[in-house]
Amino acid sequence: MKKATSGKMKEPTCVREEVRLKVIDAIAQTMDLYGVNYTFGQLYGVMFFEDRPMTLEEMRTSMNMSKSNMSYAVRSLVESKMVTKLDEKVERKDLYAAETDFFKAFQAFFATRLQREIDVMREAVEAAIPKLAESILEEETPEEERRLALSDLHKLKHSVSYYEWLQRFVERLRDGEFFEAPPRNGTGGPG
Repeated sequence: MKKATSGKMKEPTCVREEVRLKVIDAIAQTMDLYGVNYTFGQLYGVMFFEDRPMTLEEMRTSMNMSKSNMSYAVRSLVESKMVTKLDEKVERKDLYAAETDFFKAFQAFFATRLQREIDVMREAVEAAIPKLAESILEEETPEEERRLALSDLHKLKHSVSYYEWLQRFVERLRDGEFFEAPPRNGTGGPG
């Protein structure tokens, strides 16, 4: 089991807590594979098993993390749509709840991450293509530079079609097109 770097979770006192801790570790390791800080994954795992929304203070106590690290972790999970900040408050403290439906969590997480990739790359490519085209057409551009710029231009134009495809994929992911209706027994599909 990988250990948290910013705090230590309490030791399990019963079989249920031991099992939860192992699943929380697996969730954290899985999220780490996709670029989410391991400790943030642990926090999501803790919140996943909570039967009620949690305040930052409750999360901080549960995770034994500093207030600033906890705020950053929660903000990251909210941005990834793995956790939702609720409108209601308890004693003027914000409440947060984890998305416990793995289908919805997958959908939100990957749609958010892929959209960020699309936005960053499209902006860069859309700015680069006209500059390369202009450089290629300028008379004073050396032939070798023109050839290299033309090669880059072809690569970037190809990437445009990829990002158009990826945008359609994200839209379909957000619309839930890849998920089947759940079977009656509650396994094998989104709920």
